[in-house]
Amino acid sequence: MTIRCEIVSQDRKVFEGDVDIVVLPGADGEMGILPHHAPLLTTLKFGVITVRTKTDEQNFTVAGGMAEVQPQIVTVLADAAENVAEIDTVRAESARQRAQEALANLDKSGGDMDAYLDLEAALRRSNLRLDAAKRFRTARRSTVASEE
Repeated sequence: MTIRCEIVSQDRKVFEGDVDIVVLPGADGEMGILPHHAPLLTTLKFGVITVRTKTDEQNFTVAGGMAEVQPQIVTVLADAAENVAEIDTVRAESARQRAQEALANLDKSGGDMDAYLDLEAALRRSNLRLDAAKRFRTARRSTVASEE
C-alpha cells in the first residue's frame, strides 16, 4: 500500500510518485506520513523531506512552505526545494560565502531590515543545502558499501 507524494517548488515539480512513507519537517517537529493518514495542513520549516519506497529513499531540502495531507496524497508546496542528489556543493558554498560577506557589510553600514532578513534566509538555505549534501550523500555511500 502506497501514498502519492508531490513536492512542488515555486518554479518546478521536484518530485512526484507513489511512496511507502513521507517524512516532513513540520513546524512542530518531524512527522511521518503513511497511507490513509488523517487529513492535515501544516507549515514546514527549513529541513529535509524524506520519501521511501521498499527499494529506494530520496531526500529533498525544503526551505519553508506548507504540506497538505489527505489519506491518499501528500502535497508539498515549498518556498524552495531541491533533490539532495542534485545539489551542487561548490555553488552552495559560493552562495554561503556571498551571503556571509553581504551580511557582514550590511551590519557595518546599518542596512535595512528587509535586506538583512533576505540575506539571513539565503545563508540558512545555503547551510541547509551543504549540510544535507554532506549528511545524506555520506549516509547513502555507507549504506551501499555495507550492502556489497
